[in-house]
Amino acid sequence: MKYVIMFTSTPELDAAVPEERAKEVYGRIWDWFQTHGDQIADGGAELLPVTTATTVKHGPDGPVVVDGPFSEAKEVVGGFSVIDVPDLDAAIELVKTWPSLALPGIAIEIRPMVTDYSQFEQ
Repeated sequence: MKYVIMFTSTPELDAAVPEERAKEVYGRIWDWFQTHGDQIADGGAELLPVTTATTVKHGPDGPVVVDGPFSEAKEVVGGFSVIDVPDLDAAIELVKTWPSLALPGIAIEIRPMVTDYSQFEQ
């Protein structure tokens, strides 16, 4: 089953991580992708900082464009990948090995992907 895993963090907490520690964890992330390559269906992408975000949302007179993310959450999505594993339990076990989870404010959202669109046919 395919799942999207979205890597989230809290920018203020990210900024507090010493540069050497951040580099060490980033190296472990590279290794993680190499180790688990057989379970990664799409490497996804790392995203630029949330300060570069633009959001289009509904407004009373039609679409409205705003700077920044629409979400009011403190956490921001910093990247995503698509994994292909047997079930949610396997996805959880894989995600538990994500190196950045050792840092404060890091979380990973796991969501099943729609792969069979026939359920939406009318």
